[in-house]
This record gives sequence, C-alpha cells and structure tokens, in this order.
Amino acid sequence: MELEASNRYGDDGTWVTASAHIITAVIGSGVLSLSWAIAQLGWIAGPIALVIFSIITWFTSTLLADCCRDPVSGKRCSCYMDAVKSNLGGINNKFCGLAQYMNLVGITIGYSITSAISMAAIKRSDCFHKDGQNVGCHVKNNNFMIIFGIIEIILSQIPNFHELSWLSAVAAVMSFGYSTIGLSLSIAKAVGGEHARTSLTGTTVGVDVTSWQKTWNCFEAIGDIAFAYAFSTTSIYVIGMELQDTLKPNPPENESMKKATSVGVSVTTIFYVSCGALGYAALGNNTPGNFLTGFGFYEPYWLIDMANVFIIVHLIGAYQVFCQPIFKQVEDRCFNRWPNSSFIKESPPIKLPLFGVYSFSAFRVVWRTGYVILTIVLAMLLPFFNGILGFLGAASFWPLTVYFPIQMHISREQIQAFSWKWIWLNFLVLLCLIISVLAAAGSIATIVKDLSTYEPFNSVS
Repeated sequence: MELEASNRYGDDGTWVTASAHIITAVIGSGVLSLSWAIAQLGWIAGPIALVIFSIITWFTSTLLADCCRDPVSGKRCSCYMDAVKSNLGGINNKFCGLAQYMNLVGITIGYSITSAISMAAIKRSDCFHKDGQNVGCHVKNNNFMIIFGIIEIILSQIPNFHELSWLSAVAAVMSFGYSTIGLSLSIAKAVGGEHARTSLTGTTVGVDVTSWQKTWNCFEAIGDIAFAYAFSTTSIYVIGMELQDTLKPNPPENESMKKATSVGVSVTTIFYVSCGALGYAALGNNTPGNFLTGFGFYEPYWLIDMANVFIIVHLIGAYQVFCQPIFKQVEDRCFNRWPNSSFIKESPPIKLPLFGVYSFSAFRVVWRTGYVILTIVLAMLLPFFNGILGFLGAASFWPLTVYFPIQMHISREQIQAFSWKWIWLNFLVLLCLIISVLAAAGSIATIVKDLSTYEPFNSVS
C-alpha cells in the first residue's frame, strides 16, 4: 500500500521552507537566454513580458494549489496527471500525459545540447585567453555530446536515481552558481568600460537584423521567456504537489502553498529581470543566445570556465531528474504487458567493488541506453540552443501552466458556463494559446533558417 506523503516526508514544513524549495527548482538554465530575449524585445517589452509571464504563472499556480486533492475523497493526488484525472477526467488526462512526456523528452534533448555547448565553451575560453579574442577558436560539438551521452548512460543504470537526496542540493548550488556568475559579469561590464548599444525597442531593423528576423526573433524571445518560467514543469507538477503535503495542517496547506508560490515567483522574477536587463545593458543588441557561452564575456576566463562547469554538472543531474519519469512509465508498461518475460523481469544481484550489490537488469541496460542514444542523436541533428529552448517553452507553457490549472479550477468551483468569471478565465486560456503558437512559430522559423546552412552532425561552437 502506498504511504501518504505526510508519512513519507513529515508535515512540519512551512511556507518559508516551501518558498526556498520553489526558488531552487525554478532558477535554472532558462536564465542563460534571457539577455538575448530582452535584446530582441527591448527595454520596454522585454521586462514587461517577464513580469506578465510571472503573473500568469503565479495566478495559475494558486489555482493549482486548490486542486492537489481529489474533490470527492479528499485523497492527495500523487502527481499532476492524477490531479487532472481527479478534477477533469476523460481525454484531458491523456492530453496532459502526452504534453508532459513530450515536454520531458524535449527537455532531455535540450539539456544535451546545452551541456555540449558549455563543454565546448570551456575549450574556446582557454583558447581565447591564450591566443587572443580575434582567433576563431571554433570547436565541434558532437564529441562533447557523445561524452555527455556516455555519462548519462552510466547514470541511467542507477535504480531510483531520482531518490538520491544529494541531487537537489547539488542542482541548487550549481544553478545559483552559474546564474550569479553571469549576473556579476554583467554588472562589472555594464558599469565599466565601453557601453554597449541598446534601445527601447531592442535590435534595430536594418542595422542588427532584417524586418523578417526582427519579427520571428521577437516571437522566439517570448518562447525563451516561457521556458525560463519552467515553474510549471518543475515546481508545480513535480515539486509543488510533493511540497504541499509537507506543510503543517494549520494554516491549511493550500493557503501556505499559495503564500510560498507568491514569494517564490516574486523572488524568481526579480532575479530573472535583473539577469536579463543587466545582461542586455552589458552586451547590448549583439547579446548572444547564451550569455555564458556566446562570449559576450572573455575575461576572467577561469570564472567563465567555472560557470560552464556549474552548468554541465547541473544539467547532468537535471537530465536524470527529467528522464526518470519516462523510464518508469515505459518499464511499468512493459512489466505489465509481458509479466512472464525473463528478459524484462530478471535482475540478478552483482557485487561491484566499492559499490556493493547492484541489481543488474538487461532490459534496463538496453532500454535506458537506447533512450539516451536517441536523445543524443536528435541533439546532434538539431543543435540550436535558442530555437529549441523557445519551442520547448512555447509547447509546454500553455497546456501545463495555463490550460489545465484553469480548467480544473472551473470544474472544481463549478463555475457556470458563460458567466463573467468563466468568460475571462477562458479568454486568458485563448490569449495564452495564441501567444504560445506565435512563440512556437518564431522558434520553428529560426530553426528552419539555421537548417538552411547547417550540415547534419557537424555543429560548431
């Protein structure tokens, strides 16, 4: 029998501890592209877009806080899909599952790309320091993707990797580390030396970009901002529902979670606006897509190397966090479909020096290795950092952050169709859908443009 979350985790948490966990979960690799996003949108639209996305995320998160228990039995929903099934049922549950797992697969591909780019950036940084900034120092990314893939293949064989307690702490230190380094470098460059060219509307048509590029880049920038608010895909349906049952029963857990959400989103927004705005102030309209690997900063090279090491370590662990639900889903289905298969079920114990007894499963080795290889191959085929981030943000923001929380709220509160509240809630759903479609279109247009000059399996940093 499954234990209730309060038994597994305890119920002595407060909104303060929950806020800390939320902030840790949100701040991640999405921050790397925010300076570029503001460079496309400008000083007015860029920060406004960040604030609007934060408000939407905060609002729908507070709605979701009331939907974490079954409306009939009051039993805690163990995951986001369970909440959708309990409150909406039917095809919505399948749609939610499809959106979640597609998003998880996309993120693992995106993390493979980002990690390889950071590995290449370390080699390029040392080259620039040694030979000067005018030297190309170009490096092929494929070898680094293969290295990342080998590491993930090994880590994927660890049963219940996602339950290792140190993983969250390491991820928190790494994400805050490289984000803080990027913020510090931006401040140092913005306040000293030659000032970069910026404008109220961002990149200038006819100077920096063509009118076609300006339009699509703005849409893609919105997708990048949506990806940065991965609060929906981490804190809400991965972290949020687990946190809610760690809170003390008085005051009510949903009220504490709403307060934690408000604090978490507020702090994250301040941090994001600071990183994006200061990065744009430092690097101007020529801000690269990834401000720690695009070499808007060259010195101190050792600090840039350290930031990229932090990114690599963070994403190595984060890859496992996001692929574990995929592993579990496929393996559970296979166990149920072929219960008598020795290939699937057998896991004889093997003694490993220094590691103790390891349960070896041929099925786990083959399936998980195959999955990692697939993501690495797809990353080699589509090694476009900003385009992939923008598309992932656009594809996941609307269904997971907007549609399901609002529809669950409407169902739970039994809001009458075509009432004033029903109309404006569904108007918000429609508006966010349009924004997500435009963001996805901008990202796809950029990827298609890049594909016109790209040779498969031959990406270069």
